[in-house]
Amino acid sequence: MPRGITPFDGTTLPPNRASDVSNVLEARNALGKRLRELRLRAGRSGRELAESLSWARSKVSKLENGHQTPTDDDIRAWTQATSSENQTEALLISLHTLEVQHADWQRVLRTGIRPRQNKLAELDQQTRLFRAFEATVIPGLLQTPGYARARFAEAIRRLKVPNDVDEAVRGRLARQEILDRSDKRFHFVLTEAALRYRLCPPDVMLSQLGYLISCTALPNVRLGVIGFETQYVTSPWHGFWIYDNDKVLIETMSAALDLRQPQEIELYGVAFEQLAAVASYGRSARVIIARAIEDLESEVPDSGE
Repeated sequence: MPRGITPFDGTTLPPNRASDVSNVLEARNALGKRLRELRLRAGRSGRELAESLSWARSKVSKLENGHQTPTDDDIRAWTQATSSENQTEALLISLHTLEVQHADWQRVLRTGIRPRQNKLAELDQQTRLFRAFEATVIPGLLQTPGYARARFAEAIRRLKVPNDVDEAVRGRLARQEILDRSDKRFHFVLTEAALRYRLCPPDVMLSQLGYLISCTALPNVRLGVIGFETQYVTSPWHGFWIYDNDKVLIETMSAALDLRQPQEIELYGVAFEQLAAVASYGRSARVIIARAIEDLESEVPDSGE
């Protein structure tokens, strides 16, 4: 049976609920302040530093104000130009910590999507309990090849990264066997909206919805659907995946967030339980999915026409 992939959901975080990225922003700003301190200690203006490094003048300002993440080479060039090479290693450690928390897609996918899938497959092997909530897309491990291909194609177009969609789909489908592992448990919750968003051709979506129904019978998978008529306790702001009690992964339009602070994991754990509590399961979930299939079938021409 076709199974799928961790989603590129394209979800952006609402400004008034962005506390989960505050640590990332603070870390980037702190790194920028340290760079500014080194420049001022060296008695160099931003313009002088930029000219000495053959950079655009705006780059120094962006780095110091946390509007751009430096590269390793940027750090090394900065410390050399400010005669503070003894700070290079500490700055690089701060940078690499930031890169783990906030993985910019342009950097992560610069060689294509398949390598990212290989990394996630490694994480799958280490995880025993998967909890995933999706508001706009079908949960990754439950995607069919056609639906997965559409999601990858969108990411390639949007991010302008190398087109390795065939390899990416093959790599992600290889993860499907993990759903049959008796030592793994999966709890997926999605909204009815995710069943109805037109993110692929109707025939592809019909196949996807049909497969979802079969997934409700998998022994170690719990699949819940929150119908349109349901009263929410926690707002479905964005999708997120909780791996055991170790980390939370969130995909935004520009980057992947890796949250590991205990208070953040606890926050998302509580949110997941509240969303899961109002979801429909088993036969009730299948009724919601079947309703989406019936509505979509009316738009697909009969093959005999």
